[in-house]
Amino acid sequence: MEPRLSRRRILLSAGAAAGAVALVPNAATALPSPAGSPPAGAAVPGRRSAALVIHNARVFTGVRGEGVREAVAVGRDGRVLATGSDRELRRYAGRDTEVVDARKGTVMSGIVDGHAHPVAAGAATLNPSLGYLELTVPRLRELLRGFLADPAHGGEPDGWLVVADWNPVGLLPAGTVPHRTILDALPTRRPIALLGTDGHNSWVNGRALELAGITATTPDPPGGEIERDAGGAATGLLKEEAQGLVHRLLPDHPIGQVVEATARALQQAAAQGVTGFLDASADEWHLDVYTELARTGRLPQRISAALRLDAHEIREPREGLRWLRETRRRYADVPRLDLRTAKVFVDGVMEYPARTAALLEPYLDGAGRPTDHRGELQLKPDDFARLAMLLDTEGWQIHAHAIGDRAVRVALDGYEAAQRAGGRRDNRHTITHLQLVHPADVRRFARLGVVASMQLQWAMRDTWTVDALLPYIGPERHRRLFPARSLERHGALLAGGSDWPVDPLGVWNQIRTAVDREGADSDGPLHPEREGIRRTSALRMHTAGAAHQLRADHRTGTLVPGRAADLVLLDRDITRIPVPEISGTEVRLTLVGGVPVYEAGTAAGKAARARTAAPTARRPAGTDRHRACGGCTRKG
Repeated sequence: MEPRLSRRRILLSAGAAAGAVALVPNAATALPSPAGSPPAGAAVPGRRSAALVIHNARVFTGVRGEGVREAVAVGRDGRVLATGSDRELRRYAGRDTEVVDARKGTVMSGIVDGHAHPVAAGAATLNPSLGYLELTVPRLRELLRGFLADPAHGGEPDGWLVVADWNPVGLLPAGTVPHRTILDALPTRRPIALLGTDGHNSWVNGRALELAGITATTPDPPGGEIERDAGGAATGLLKEEAQGLVHRLLPDHPIGQVVEATARALQQAAAQGVTGFLDASADEWHLDVYTELARTGRLPQRISAALRLDAHEIREPREGLRWLRETRRRYADVPRLDLRTAKVFVDGVMEYPARTAALLEPYLDGAGRPTDHRGELQLKPDDFARLAMLLDTEGWQIHAHAIGDRAVRVALDGYEAAQRAGGRRDNRHTITHLQLVHPADVRRFARLGVVASMQLQWAMRDTWTVDALLPYIGPERHRRLFPARSLERHGALLAGGSDWPVDPLGVWNQIRTAVDREGADSDGPLHPEREGIRRTSALRMHTAGAAHQLRADHRTGTLVPGRAADLVLLDRDITRIPVPEISGTEVRLTLVGGVPVYEAGTAAGKAARARTAAPTARRPAGTDRHRACGGCTRKG
């Protein structure tokens, strides 16, 4: 580990690098002195001098109705001292105050990511990756042959080849279905597992099915499906909980490697301005990683963890509560780690080929004809209601995965049952993803105080929303996808999340897409006139909104005196530039509690920034699906 440097030395080292923040150690030359003010550099009677003043900025405080300001002062306790004009904040500059010229860039609260999987993002980098790409079968096999030939990824005859970042809707031409025979054609007898980027699908070869004991007579596990062909044989596509039949056999990476990989991932996030996360599906293994990072001083963000309850713990909520309590007790002393949330999966995902999200009306067959398939609930509605009533009484927040409109209704019904039983508490229960919400349920969010956690980088036209979705839900439901504006208009509190590594982390493209519903590298906008939100709303949902969701708004999410100085300095005025330019935003400085966790001009900062050059969307730049499949025709 690199030697720890004093805060002043870190800041000053950045100032010497090209493109770094411009730091001025002598405050006397940096800020104008108002008429009648004390001499430059002198302490103001009765007022503390700041540790840091950032001036010549566009300060977005995140407070509704509050205009943009010019400067922010950070106290020596790591809290915001004041925001205001350059002249007003001159009084906080003492002789040892660091002064940063923002060069008209925006200063705002750090990004609070209300739904992500940081440990999974780190661990995924330890496997070979398909890079979220859309691929023809020949190109897929070519890449897999390369992985098989690399001794770093195991070897013959029995070494597992585990491949990350497989795009479950990305086989070309559109409509190509994953099947074990595609993988069985590779020159190997090794078991192969491709892990879907969505976390809800895995694709394996025949050898993997054999080792897992999956045959034509193997029953589907609760909450999962073994995809079968017309003859009843397993195709190699495993959905939802059926993935566990194979995943339990996959070799584990040593915990030390996962810790190092997660440390790199968190630095990548700091380089994008992320100062806090909800780890949206955690167990003791994830918490052990955070514990080691905190012990070694490498946990830059504040982490809330949603402890995932399994099917048995949902059916027997007192057993789930007992595990939640014991886990929180065991990790109570880990700095920057907060455990007050339980994670529950209500359904799966909506896109073809999975179609496991629970819908009120059936899916279509792809040619516009109705079917009898409405997806699957992963729990019984009454079980969820009982769980919600118990956890609400005990002060636990529930973070419910619900993508289809039937699943959303089940979650809302459960939260409403909890309120009827015990009154309204401030537990800020959340529904995350919200791809489809029935219009009759939109108003219920505000009435019940339920937080709408949304991943709006998905709200664009691409393979996922067109080829893999439109033919299977029809145009009327398609127009209602990701109803951010409808929810906000009816009083719901929006919170932003990335779902990283389901997508590559792309914070600023995510914020841009919430506004124009197009984003970078898409096939066009997705109903922006209906569901696009304002720029300030997009910024707030990724700061104050997510901080509220995490019950951390007393500490972070807005630049208010007394709140922690979790803030970012950007390279542009994000409050006024054309919306498409938001995607290209770069972070110059990230502070957590007033301490730099990322500086663009340092060697560590440059390395972290280089790792952020990942794709910003599920269809990465430069992968034109029409070129790849020779001019195939889009559905819908």
